[in-house]
Amino acid sequence: MSTFDEREKSFEKKFAHDEEKQFKISARRNKYIGEWASRILNFNSDQEKEYIQAVIKSDFKEEGDEDVFQKIKNDLKMHNISDNEIREKMKELNEKAKSEFK
Repeated sequence: MSTFDEREKSFEKKFAHDEEKQFKISARRNKYIGEWASRILNFNSDQEKEYIQAVIKSDFKEEGDEDVFQKIKNDLKMHNISDNEIREKMKELNEKAKSEFK
């Protein structure tokens, strides 16, 4: 195997690893944002578990974070939570999730 082939395999492996890591970080962030929103919605523990799963699943609707943002925004619209507050909380919880995968 040539050096070029070895480098290519190495880059492919790193890319796959980075993608898997990002997926795990996003899923963890979505869990945390679901917990945060469920506290605002005063859900009991069973409702919270179901809600967290719904938030995680909402991330598969489209690429990026907008689908999760829209779900949280719609669910919290009666609680006067601003778009900026939701986005800041998502950013904060993303950083928390990232720190757990270092």
